[in-house]
Amino acid sequence: MTERATLGVAVIGTGKMGADHVRRLHEVVSGARVSAVVDLDAERAKQIAARVDGCTAYTDPASAMAAADVDAVLIASPGPAHEAALLQAFEHDLPVLCEKPLTPDAASALRVVEAERRLGHRRAQVGFMRRWDAEYMKLKSLLETGQLGRPLMLHNRHRNAASPPFFTSSMLISDSVAHEADATRWLLGHEITAVTVLRPTPSANAPDDLQDPQFVVFETDGGALSDVEIFVNCGFGYQVQAEAVCERGTARIGDGHAMVTNMAGRWGGTIAQDFVERFAEAYDREVQAWVDATRRGEVTGPGVWDGYAAAAVCEAGVRSLNEGGRVPVELVERPALYG
Repeated sequence: MTERATLGVAVIGTGKMGADHVRRLHEVVSGARVSAVVDLDAERAKQIAARVDGCTAYTDPASAMAAADVDAVLIASPGPAHEAALLQAFEHDLPVLCEKPLTPDAASALRVVEAERRLGHRRAQVGFMRRWDAEYMKLKSLLETGQLGRPLMLHNRHRNAASPPFFTSSMLISDSVAHEADATRWLLGHEITAVTVLRPTPSANAPDDLQDPQFVVFETDGGALSDVEIFVNCGFGYQVQAEAVCERGTARIGDGHAMVTNMAGRWGGTIAQDFVERFAEAYDREVQAWVDATRRGEVTGPGVWDGYAAAAVCEAGVRSLNEGGRVPVELVERPALYG
């Protein structure tokens, strides 16, 4: 596409994440404007649209995508609605930034991969925002230098203060550990070949029938192991940490010690309370990078193959959670379009 001075973006879904992206596009990101918002709740869509001059509210994604002032689409609706929105965007050959998950399961994610492959060029970026977090980018750059030697293990911790009331045990894998699945693949440059989920005694702070915490082990085709402690009712805040253990050294991120105070016989700092706070700058970088690439007629960042791979890993993880034992990850042959 010819580079535009300002990219008109339709934001699909105006819940917590979608509303935050509308704010981000309107107030933070340069080179784009919110030209449309879409939500099944017409009144909510109108309220969000009213905050942005020239923004139109829709209840139907297809109608928004057909609008003359829409050049690109940002999908922030619930995961089960992603496939239909993505396929509609492909029909219009519109660039897309789709929040994770790409889709809720590997079969539907593969249908999206096939639909984009038939276009003959990439159109979608998937919102694995940790790839734009300053600490994760620094760790990735260090590993790529080879200074630490071959990665042997990756230790991950993912903690939430409290889980939403609708959270299920399988969602700890599909909605939370999905981030570590992508981070492992990206940081190590490996595909994940098998998943084992171990079930410690649930925390007394976890809701009834919620298996929390869980301990997840990924095996990779590069011979490394990656483990994930997922604990979504830790009570004290939101933490995401990672430590790479390599042949000649280690590197750890996520300690959150940008500022440590000492006063009244105590030392300490603050802990973020949710993912929006912890990864605010990463979201800003992610969306700005997507806008910049789209205006150049390019697609960069994690794509639909990455979304499909993460979905397949999570499916294996949920099966291990429910059935026990080690579960292989089954991926189709990678299409040439994705390298």
